[in-house]
Amino acid sequence: MTDSLPAAPPLRPVPDMPLTANGARLRDAAMQIESLFLAEMLKSAGAGAAPGAFGGGIGEEQFSSFLIEAQAREMARAGGIGLAETLYRSLAGRADGR
Repeated sequence: MTDSLPAAPPLRPVPDMPLTANGARLRDAAMQIESLFLAEMLKSAGAGAAPGAFGGGIGEEQFSSFLIEAQAREMARAGGIGLAETLYRSLAGRADGR
């Protein structure tokens, strides 16, 4: 008998947001903020902390941080934790005077 974890639910994409110039810039900014947040969470969780994962040496820490940042960007792009959507809606509402 094998103990296996249930499959994680698929990542949900961020709903389509207005494609106006300001809307697109606001969406990109919200995605960048979520990406930075996720990168910090991954670093705190110890992702990429395996010693020797890149063969050791002086540049290992820098390259592992690049990997974590790339993973965080892809997570945010795939829907992340919903932070980008929440930020976007809040900021778009303020821009519209709500």
